[in-house]
Amino acid sequence: MRTLNGTSKRVSLSLFGLGLSLTALPAAAQKAPPTPQEVMREARRSVLTDGIEKAEAVRIGGIDQWISVRGRHKDNPLLLFLHGGPGFTALPTAYFYQGEWEEYFTVAHWDQRGAGKTYALNPPDKVRPTMTVDRMVADAEEVVAYLRKTYGKKRIVLVGHSWGTVLGVRLAQKHPDWFDVYVGIGQGVDVPKNEVLGYEATLAAAKADGNAKAVADLESIAPFPDPKDPARTLANLHKERRWRTHYESHGWRAPDWHGAQVWRYSPDVTDKDMQARDEGLDLSLAAFWGPITQLNLTKAHRFAVPVVFFHGRHDRTTSAQLLEAWYPTVQAPSKKLVWFEDSAHMVHEEEPGKVLVHLVNDVLPLTRGK
Repeated sequence: MRTLNGTSKRVSLSLFGLGLSLTALPAAAQKAPPTPQEVMREARRSVLTDGIEKAEAVRIGGIDQWISVRGRHKDNPLLLFLHGGPGFTALPTAYFYQGEWEEYFTVAHWDQRGAGKTYALNPPDKVRPTMTVDRMVADAEEVVAYLRKTYGKKRIVLVGHSWGTVLGVRLAQKHPDWFDVYVGIGQGVDVPKNEVLGYEATLAAAKADGNAKAVADLESIAPFPDPKDPARTLANLHKERRWRTHYESHGWRAPDWHGAQVWRYSPDVTDKDMQARDEGLDLSLAAFWGPITQLNLTKAHRFAVPVVFFHGRHDRTTSAQLLEAWYPTVQAPSKKLVWFEDSAHMVHEEEPGKVLVHLVNDVLPLTRGK
């Protein structure tokens, strides 16, 4: 009898629920369901009175540049994320890992000169001649000044990823009074040696794997990089990166990792934005590859601000081996190196929980009382 009553009650509730659904059906049928982007946009909408949600073009370095800022509480420390590439904007996948950051930091993303939404805002033929490393550093200085003034912050947290660490080191060393701490994710050290080590490791992995196609492709572009011909190196970069990524440079244990498609559900970008990012990436590599291949930060080891490094143990894009050798030479008020054992180059996407823990435990305390 108890079972029967319980069953009857469940049926009644189910039928009641069905009745509600059927009642609402005609109205719902007139409206298409929301897109995944609309769902994500609404799900992360700030409902707090002191939250920040702002995305806009700002005049930086004589051109319009895109800056997006999000956070749950305006009094939280402000964190600027300098994306890699050059030209590989972080905004398309940021929603995937950043939501929890926003509980502790106000997070700013800047699409750099010639990249992403900034690429789409300006005529490429006019921007291309201005794309130099010095100009990028100057742009970054203006972005930091804008953020500090707009959000009333004397100092901010500076985070660089990959190429962004080149800009990050320059900024942190030039303007230590602007920053509470510098965080290098996938820190670049010695780019010429980095490329040699990456190529050698990839070729060795291909041989060990018995991958005749990969071995043939890689041997066909030797020497890589070509010290006498940067243009030849750039022309062969796609072929080399294809196999370096395949052998776990970008994502550890997952060359076809889903992260490459996360942007499809992003509330921040459209297909048109992604086309602009691809075009901007091509423009940026063409503009910066020559100077990048000469960059060596091994002697840039003195900092007047605390430094923290997050690095994937299996990173070959920015060599874990080179960072491990460089780190003992780093001089700073405080320093810490955190290894991510299950990551290669994209630690903030591969191990987002661990990144959050270390941002809260190691970085956030450095912002207090300032």
